[in-house]
Amino acid sequence: MCVSEKLPKNGDYLLAYRDPSGAVLEPRLLIDNKDKAAITEGDIKKLIRDAKDRHIPIGVIAAKDETQLRQVDRDCRWAQEDGVWILRTTRSWLRRDLDVLRPLLERMRTEGPDFLQKNSALADEVRRTLVDLDEIEKELKKATRAIDAAVGLTGKYRVRLNSLCDNRGVQKKPPCGQPDSGVITQAGD
Repeated sequence: MCVSEKLPKNGDYLLAYRDPSGAVLEPRLLIDNKDKAAITEGDIKKLIRDAKDRHIPIGVIAAKDETQLRQVDRDCRWAQEDGVWILRTTRSWLRRDLDVLRPLLERMRTEGPDFLQKNSALADEVRRTLVDLDEIEKELKKATRAIDAAVGLTGKYRVRLNSLCDNRGVQKKPPCGQPDSGVITQAGD
């Protein structure tokens, strides 16, 4: 991957894949980092305008955290608006999302940016895939919390049982033939 220096205006960075020789490949992506309470429709419109000004077919709006994405952004994370493909993502999801999109980006390079316009079913599948991956990630977070809770409880009970065993006296055995009185005494009594 090739990441430009911070841009003075029209987005934050340009991002592109490289070929084996290190040359930058098309299509380039205009990355606009956001760290605010919520992404707005104005942010999306500005990204589209900036991408058009730079003749870049793909804009990426990268929120710091998923809570900054509106529900409409989470439901439609990959869509074309006004001739520009927009990826709505977070900084932590960006690498994963680009891995998912890489085959499409390669096809866009060879067949042109309107490749997905001609293949709306494929664009819809990408949209569903990104939403599904987000759901999988949520389930993995839940599983991680459950595993962490189980590990914590296991440790807690291990310590509790160890302390009970350490504090518990050794039960005296009654002499042969005498019934057990049920009294437990400390060793050495």
